[in-house]
Amino acid sequence: MTAIDLNADLGEGFGRWRLTDDEQLLSVVTSANVACGFHAGDAVTMRRVCELAAERGVTIGAQVSYRDLAGFGRRAMDVPPDELAAEVAYQIGALEVFARAAGSRVAYVKPHGALYNRVVHDERQARAVVDGVLLADAALPVLGLPGSRLLELAARAGLPAVTEAFADRAYTEAGTLVPRGEEGAVLTDPDAVVERSVSLARSGTLTTRSGGTIRVRARSLCVHGDTAGAVELARRVRARLESAGVRVEAFA
Repeated sequence: MTAIDLNADLGEGFGRWRLTDDEQLLSVVTSANVACGFHAGDAVTMRRVCELAAERGVTIGAQVSYRDLAGFGRRAMDVPPDELAAEVAYQIGALEVFARAAGSRVAYVKPHGALYNRVVHDERQARAVVDGVLLADAALPVLGLPGSRLLELAARAGLPAVTEAFADRAYTEAGTLVPRGEEGAVLTDPDAVVERSVSLARSGTLTTRSGGTIRVRARSLCVHGDTAGAVELARRVRARLESAGVRVEAFA
């Protein structure tokens, strides 16, 4: 039986403002990428999400980002490598406090937004992220795009490198994500997202924006929590995966 993890970005609120339906999504996903305060999230939100995740047996991951609350971590930034490494470690450490208090732990790290896309090709920024993970915990898995510099450098450093795919994002022929600023970057047809999820899990293939077919081997599948109807979409994706004989379980 094929197995795949189902992850979502959670805790992406700040103060009284909330973006994701954390409680409902935590009843569906197997791994939670929790915002650590740099692109979204605050101490109260981080604590609440960690407690909910621990109660429901959902694996907690640190979603690290550039320091960019105003831009939701989606703006390109040039951060010196030593500074970025320290900030990555800082974010992991902050989340670890709340995960431990809830009886769980931070079990993996995933970059967010502009940082996620940058470390696909940028070796200096990718190495800084790896250095930050090593500062926090030299055994933490790193979740990222197949073929990225981040996963290559993580593996070289002895960190488990875990590949992921996106059910609701358009891909280029090169296997990278279509930038969010371009038309069609986010898939909005729920039926298409559900069927793509099964194709990714069962055959490791998906259709690109231009209509071609590429292979994407992924151990984890991301459904974004900040899109309209995210909870119902996540439920449909999980139900369809399980009906297709795919075991949905955390990778860490």
